[in-house]
Amino acid sequence: MNIFDLTINITSIYIMVIVFFISYLTGSIPTGYIIVKAKTGKDIREIGSGSTGATNVKRVLGTPYFFAVLLLDAIKGILPVVLASLFVSVKSELGLPAVVAAVAVIIGHSKSLFLGFKGGKSVATGVGTILALNWIVGLIIAAIWGTITYLSKYVSLGSIIAVTCAPVLMYVFHQPIAYIVYCAVGALYIIYLHRENIKRLIKGEENKVRK
Repeated sequence: MNIFDLTINITSIYIMVIVFFISYLTGSIPTGYIIVKAKTGKDIREIGSGSTGATNVKRVLGTPYFFAVLLLDAIKGILPVVLASLFVSVKSELGLPAVVAAVAVIIGHSKSLFLGFKGGKSVATGVGTILALNWIVGLIIAAIWGTITYLSKYVSLGSIIAVTCAPVLMYVFHQPIAYIVYCAVGALYIIYLHRENIKRLIKGEENKVRK
C-alpha cells in the first residue's frame, strides 16, 4: 500500500465518521416528544410506556397523530440513507455509507442525544432505512407490519415479525451483504428494545392498538 492509498483510506474513515454523526443527530430528533409537548405541554416519557414512538403518541393524541409520527419517523430514517447513497463517495461495492447512516439513525432514534439517550423503539425509522436501501423490500416489510398489527391488534407483534423478515427478504432480493447484515443486526436490536413487550405478550398483558 502506498502513501496515496493510505490517505484515501484515512479520508474514507473520516467521511464515515461524519456520516455516522450527522445521521445520528437526525435520528435523535424526537418527533413524538416534540409533537406531544407542543400539543399538550406533557412529557411523553412520563406517559404510558415512556417511549417517544408513534404507539405511545396515540395514547395521548389519538390515531391521526399516530400516523403523523409514524410517517415523520420513517422519513427520518429515509433521508440520511438516501443522502449518504447519493453524495458520499467511498471506494466500496458494499453500500457501506448507506449502512453506516442506517445504523446511526436507528441508534439516534432509540438513544436520542436530546432526551438523555432515551427514545423510541426504532421500528418506523428502521423501516424507513430499509425503504431507502431497497424500496421493494421496505414496502413488503411495511405491508407485513400493517397486516400482522391489524390482525393481531398488537403493534409490538407486528413490529417484531416485520423486522425479523427484513434480512431474509434482503437475501431473497440479492442485496449487498452489508444490507443483509444490517437488517439482521437491526432486527436483533429492535427485538431487544421490545423485550418488555415480549414479556407482556407471553403473559397476555400487552396493550392492543384497538379493542
